[in-house]
Amino acid sequence: MALDGVVLDIDGTLVLSNDIHARAWVEAFANHGYDVSLEQVKPLMGMGGDQLLPKLFPELSEETEPGKTIASEHKELVLNNYRPQLKPTAGARELVEKLLAAGLHVIVATSASDRELGVMLKVADVEDLLTETTTSGDAENSKPAPDIVQAALDKAQLAPDRVVMLADTPYDIEAAGRAGVKVIAVRSGGFSDQDLAGAIAIYDDPADLLHYYDRSPLGQAAAV
Repeated sequence: MALDGVVLDIDGTLVLSNDIHARAWVEAFANHGYDVSLEQVKPLMGMGGDQLLPKLFPELSEETEPGKTIASEHKELVLNNYRPQLKPTAGARELVEKLLAAGLHVIVATSASDRELGVMLKVADVEDLLTETTTSGDAENSKPAPDIVQAALDKAQLAPDRVVMLADTPYDIEAAGRAGVKVIAVRSGGFSDQDLAGAIAIYDDPADLLHYYDRSPLGQAAAV
């Protein structure tokens, strides 16, 4: 498989943020009288708020109150209260540098907003490297809908069969698959290998992928 580019997820892939997002959702729900446990929320990390809200509480929507405020409070909690706890995944910057040095077209595809993405890129120390992005504003529906992956392909003018996505959740794998893109998964988002079974390869984190780069689908593609 020859490759022209990489579609890159951020949360859980380049930033250790999934647990923090989960805690922020629990707190935001509780602020409005909705009782939900961390164990209920964590398996849904990787979904956009538009998908997560009705999954937990069918009566809630991001378009109407109180869902709209809950989703907004979740973002504010992550960006303000929990921001000091955000850390990059091991090898995040080094992997992005490697992908760019290999001549691959790298574009970000995330369900996050532009503002959230700006913070995450800074946390991952890659804001100077990753300038081409697609965010929630570029897609009608968030992951696991394929919209954001398709938007990245369109923006970068990349063919799905000449791209891989680097990501960390089953919802990324579903979204990419529906857009015709294969996924290399990392475990840094907290999901099991069983959850990530649709990926073509699984690594602990970006540093682990870098360690095995030449034998990975990325390295093998470069050798074609």
